[in-house]
Amino acid sequence: MKVVILCGGEGMRLRELTESIPKPLIEIGDKPILWYILKMYSHYGFNDFILCLGYKKDKIIEYFKDNKSGWNIEFVDTGEGSTKSARLLKIKKYIQDEEFFVSYGDDVSDVNIKNLLEYHKKNKKIVTLTAIHPTINYGIIELDENNMIKMFKEKPKLDHWINGGFFVFNRKIFDYIKEGYELEKEVFENLTKEKQICAFKHDGFWKSMNTFKDYQDLNNMFKSGNTPWEVWK
Repeated sequence: MKVVILCGGEGMRLRELTESIPKPLIEIGDKPILWYILKMYSHYGFNDFILCLGYKKDKIIEYFKDNKSGWNIEFVDTGEGSTKSARLLKIKKYIQDEEFFVSYGDDVSDVNIKNLLEYHKKNKKIVTLTAIHPTINYGIIELDENNMIKMFKEKPKLDHWINGGFFVFNRKIFDYIKEGYELEKEVFENLTKEKQICAFKHDGFWKSMNTFKDYQDLNNMFKSGNTPWEVWK
């Protein structure tokens, strides 16, 4: 079963780091975030990867060219400015099985990939996405009826669910991808109308490396030995 990683974007919000390297090669500790994603899938027995490359693609190829982890990696140039949908269309010919995984190249989590796949097979939808409760970047306060502060909560999780990546797709997804469509907009909206997309709820750890603060947070966690995304340990 193939694992498709979308890792071709420029990472504009991390420009201080991505001037010289692509975002998926930004390190947590001593390894790129992309390495941790591949390692997680490998832990669950999935070792066939398709990397959808674009921005500074040669650096990713160079990093993994001496791969000694037993991973089978297909490097596919999907263009520097391509949308996620366009990248998927460019790797369609590599997908032979009915189902395949898709992940973003900048999220780490302790989501159980085998449970995600079992849930997908049970529901028999075209798309299953991992839904997570994000943690907000600010502390909040609770007030009573007299506007007196009752409680402080430091960076709580939101009640709402968001798309945390870590998908399982059926090959039928390619019937929904058209020229100019965005994955999270037209494609997912049309699947929603047809009740062909479901959510696998994950209440565990998830964090995206979108900003320099995210980079600092993840590296501070690594330094303290708090690495819940390393599910193989």
